[in-house]
Amino acid sequence: MATTAPTPLAPQAPLPVMDAAAFRAAGHRDLTIKADVAIVGSGAGGAVMAYEMAKAGKSVVVLEAGRYVPSTQFSEIAVDMFDKLFQDSGAQLNMDADIMVLQGRCVGGSTVINGAVCFRIPDHVLKVWQTTHGLTNLEHGRLHELFARVEKRLSVHENGPHELSSNARVLMAGAEKLGWSHKPLSRNTKDCALTGFCFHGCASDRKQSMLVTYLPWAVAHGARLFADTRVTRVRLTQGRATGLDAAVIDPLTGESLGRVHVEAERYVLSAGPIQTPILLMNSELPNPSRALGANLALHPSALVMAEMPEPIYGWRGATVGSYVDAFEHPEKGGFLLEGGMSAPDILSVMLPGLGAGYVDAMTRYAHFAATAALIHDENVGHIAWNGRDKEIHYRLVPEDREKLRAGMKAAAQVFFAAGARRVYLPTYAETHIDRAEDVDAVLAGLNLGPSTVRMISYHPQGTCRMAVSPDRGIVNPRGQVFGARDLYVADASLFPTSILVNPQMTVYAMSSYIAEEMLRG
Repeated sequence: MATTAPTPLAPQAPLPVMDAAAFRAAGHRDLTIKADVAIVGSGAGGAVMAYEMAKAGKSVVVLEAGRYVPSTQFSEIAVDMFDKLFQDSGAQLNMDADIMVLQGRCVGGSTVINGAVCFRIPDHVLKVWQTTHGLTNLEHGRLHELFARVEKRLSVHENGPHELSSNARVLMAGAEKLGWSHKPLSRNTKDCALTGFCFHGCASDRKQSMLVTYLPWAVAHGARLFADTRVTRVRLTQGRATGLDAAVIDPLTGESLGRVHVEAERYVLSAGPIQTPILLMNSELPNPSRALGANLALHPSALVMAEMPEPIYGWRGATVGSYVDAFEHPEKGGFLLEGGMSAPDILSVMLPGLGAGYVDAMTRYAHFAATAALIHDENVGHIAWNGRDKEIHYRLVPEDREKLRAGMKAAAQVFFAAGARRVYLPTYAETHIDRAEDVDAVLAGLNLGPSTVRMISYHPQGTCRMAVSPDRGIVNPRGQVFGARDLYVADASLFPTSILVNPQMTVYAMSSYIAEEMLRG
């Protein structure tokens, strides 16, 4: 059957960015900037904040530590794009080195390199925030109005039949046979080209990331954007934020080209749940609750792969297409299965075998399906700064290990129900299951201690917890940092708990909420 080709889109016009090259060319060495609002970070939280403030007539400056890489420079070569777009070139790890913590480090942040998955915060999670954590200000109606507004702006829609890859259909077929609830995922894309290269950055600008939406909109309202500019300290004077100090770093050489100092009326930290608390630590923020950097959740996921009898070319279509939500609620398991498959140069690291065995598996890559078992974890980790580098301290507690075990078991059951020949678990020592009858026994005997399972985290959260009082968290219900007037946080670090689902939509909504509160005075 003939299909209609996606409508061609004009490349996004380059943004006027002051990056390291422009800074050097202008002859700057020590630059002072004044603005109404200064924002650290240009991802989901920072970009939304920049637009809302600039649209309201405020002068805005956005400082981003990462590079400005326009989509015309995106390639389908993973090693190149990981180096240019990801924090630590994609090699950011917890201290046990068994969880790869993937974050964007570029203009647009993680929205540039994610799978475009869009969830609203689950109602049962919001209820916990309101009751257990006292955040009655986060009213269901108001938040969902903000969700609806962002969804319209970002063309969020449920994947249609033409967008579902064969990988997504395998997951749905297995769930259907087992009688488990499943759905197509929603994504922020416009006329998606379905190339399967979301994690490389969207070269066609069809993913509606901050790089092509809120940031250009903010710039159109006068916002100024700096890249390669790493904020090192918030100046705090008598309980008030009075400035930002930053270094401009050449991304190719690591050379410091000069300093940038910002003086503003208000400051917003949107550097992410790992970098934001470190910046506050280096700014010597008072920390009576000892919550700064604590309460880290990582939403660890384990990628379970299955070999199907026939080639499915699972990366052709929406990178993340469908999910099983039968076990989403904590009382039913506290995990999701998200069917995601990417180009071979990314997921090849998850294939089984060594040497000739690995090469043999790669020749059968077209036969593989994959799903992530994503758990609703406890906030047990913490971020530290040792004077030279960050430390991500996170280890699964027994309760979370059992959630992970249950998630991998469900993934194996789905795949066998869909007709898989063999299922592979993401253990360091190769573990495969050849029959559906063996799933229970293999999973029951699996050691899930430290450094036994390869996990991935796309969604760190919680290190600057929102709370009703300074003895319980870092920011108040309006997003302002306790003990630091005119300083706010707008990123996933303020989440009181993990939310299980992909967090970008909740960050957009919370940033919109905090922007409204700031504009009210």
